[in-house]
Amino acid sequence: MELDEAFGSVGEFGPSQKRLTAFLVLLQVYVACQSMLIVLVGAVPEYHIDQGEIPTSTEELARHVRFADKFTSIATEWYLIRHEAYKVNLASSLYFSGLLIGNIIFGPLSDKLGRKPVYMSGSLTNLTFAVGIAVYALLGYYIREWRFLAFVSNSPGVFFFLLSFMLPESPRWLYSQGNTAEAEDVLQYLACGNGKERLTIKLKLCAGTMKKNDSASGVLNLVKHPVLRWRTIILMYIWYVCSLVYYGLTFNAGELGGNLYLNVALYGLIEVPAFPLCMFFIEKSWSGRRKTTTFFLIFAGFTCIFTMFLPENSGLFFSPTLLALCGKLTVSAAFNIVYIYTSELYPTVVRNAGLGVCSMTCRVGGVLAPFVPSMKSLHPSVPFMVFGISGVSAGFLTLLLPETLNKPIAESIEDLQSPVCQMLKNKKVNQLEENTYNFKKHLSGEKSSIFW
Repeated sequence: MELDEAFGSVGEFGPSQKRLTAFLVLLQVYVACQSMLIVLVGAVPEYHIDQGEIPTSTEELARHVRFADKFTSIATEWYLIRHEAYKVNLASSLYFSGLLIGNIIFGPLSDKLGRKPVYMSGSLTNLTFAVGIAVYALLGYYIREWRFLAFVSNSPGVFFFLLSFMLPESPRWLYSQGNTAEAEDVLQYLACGNGKERLTIKLKLCAGTMKKNDSASGVLNLVKHPVLRWRTIILMYIWYVCSLVYYGLTFNAGELGGNLYLNVALYGLIEVPAFPLCMFFIEKSWSGRRKTTTFFLIFAGFTCIFTMFLPENSGLFFSPTLLALCGKLTVSAAFNIVYIYTSELYPTVVRNAGLGVCSMTCRVGGVLAPFVPSMKSLHPSVPFMVFGISGVSAGFLTLLLPETLNKPIAESIEDLQSPVCQMLKNKKVNQLEENTYNFKKHLSGEKSSIFW
């Protein structure tokens, strides 16, 4: 039988897939704590220097600086303020540098070794990432000693590492590699977990299985063909801006006035409404993918720009904090849409390569994001100016991309260059609906069988 037919027999989203999804969803909460660790562990409380001259060394700072709050952090322990403050941002930047290295190394490995060995078995929901930020803020509120907070936030990694051995390999990946017998075993495992009787699953080897040299030539095709080259350049900048503004505004929560832990929690929970907004707008003919992404990015940019012109005591409804939260909401929405939009803009033969390149530039934005809030030392409005200009420029550049709503997805590079794409062959016209269906499940926290 065909692979999709086998999934129908096994169960599209039964108890077995739900258990695996629950594991991956909980993992996303852990990942959120990792990403936000430095916001509380590296927080700098209010302080004053008890002498007229500014200390020029760490030893002098230790003698003359008095911190106002009682919580501890790496900044209070090693006096990482003034000329030493860059080390806090560097620690966060190194974390995202590790993500960039992992993206370069483990992405291609997932195509060669499989999804499970490199921990790529499915897409995790961004909704639980937002909730994870709020969970981390709650932990920080009750745990004020930074070493213990770091230990509590990091220790679940051992639990997830051990449980990862229980994850089955992706049947779709096994099938694409020609390992039909192993794919059949995994499908049998899922069927048993879904309460199905012992099924006789015999997969038919498809002639279009993945070839070993496909991924090697994919990146070169992104550069060689003009239509893909310009599309990739624009998408790389959009992904970079989404990451820069998203993580920059998130890290900026530690720079705002008021309760530090409440700010961090709000910057996480504000993302929750982004998901129904995405699902609503991307399916409307008058908005679609392109216009919705453009609107969210431009709106996020302008909210950051308007923040510069508001005084701190301007009231609740027109405060800089509220505008910054609105910017975080809309850039989060744009970040979610750009995943599905990018996958629809690339033909099937180079889709993995295109997503990989865009994801790499996304990590570059994350590497630079921790340093942007510290630019307030130049002027308080500089960080929001950087975020604002970046968001607005990326939004307008999105208009140069084609709309993909209700259009067949190209399978080859020739399909992009022909006036009428040859999409009706082999019933591939249904791929667009499948993409949208999986995206909706991705946003709502469900797991489509395409990932398994």
